[in-house]
Amino acid sequence: MKKILYVFIVIIVNCWLIKSPLEASPSASPIATGLPEASTSAEKEASVGGLIVKKVVEKIPDITEPKSEVKGKLERYIEQTQIGGMSPFNIVRYAIRYAVTQGVPANTIVLILLFPLVATIVVFARHIIGLKSFGIFTPALLSVALLATGLLTGIGLFLFILTVATLVRMLLKKIRFQYLPRMALFMLLISLSIFSILLISPAIGSTSLITIGIFPLLILILLVEDFLDLQITRNLPQALIITGETLLLAIGSFYVMNLEALQKFVLVNPELFIVLVLGSILLIEQYSGLRLLEIWRFRKLLK
Repeated sequence: MKKILYVFIVIIVNCWLIKSPLEASPSASPIATGLPEASTSAEKEASVGGLIVKKVVEKIPDITEPKSEVKGKLERYIEQTQIGGMSPFNIVRYAIRYAVTQGVPANTIVLILLFPLVATIVVFARHIIGLKSFGIFTPALLSVALLATGLLTGIGLFLFILTVATLVRMLLKKIRFQYLPRMALFMLLISLSIFSILLISPAIGSTSLITIGIFPLLILILLVEDFLDLQITRNLPQALIITGETLLLAIGSFYVMNLEALQKFVLVNPELFIVLVLGSILLIEQYSGLRLLEIWRFRKLLK
């Protein structure tokens, strides 16, 4: 009896499932008649929207973007390189290839490996040549920000932020503000200034400003604290000179990191690259004489 009941229930359910699409089809026909017009209008809107998105989002590929043409080019370098059998002399190459196959962006690996080289260049410029800057890592960070924004756009934003910071400092001189609240107020006003630039960037047609990411903007904003601290300990002309030398080091590092041949060399020969950077640091450490600019400054006394 139970089996007959189960069979009867199954038959009723099947009949209901077959009947429900047939009942739904007439009601669906009026809606279907309006689909061509809706689809054409949707296609028009999609085409217009596609043009707008293409205009806004289109950006020159750079090495800081995880998804870009540069990433694909670097990955092709790795694929085309013959590694051979694993040994202590190519273990880093195996690690890089494994990381890339697991989804780690190749350009991120290149940036991480190039960052010590940029720091070494800054150390050479300060220790041997005698240039001054906001520490060692600030020019290196600024060079990465320039890579992400583009050279001219990054320099323009950097100078704009420093100008705003200087003007705000001059305005707040007469107001008694403790140091930490003052810095927070600086950040607020500078952020509002950059926000206003981003708002007007579509009107002036600047795609480099429209597509700029938050990462380089944060780097540029955070550099304001070093600049303001420098103005407190030194006068404005000295602060401007050190700022100019910092920017000069960042521009030089930008061109070094942007060299495609160097990026390829880092991926193909990472072990040799690490040894060369380490050797350069050790050679710089051995130098204890006068800096080149000091020799030039005191050349008459040295004679």
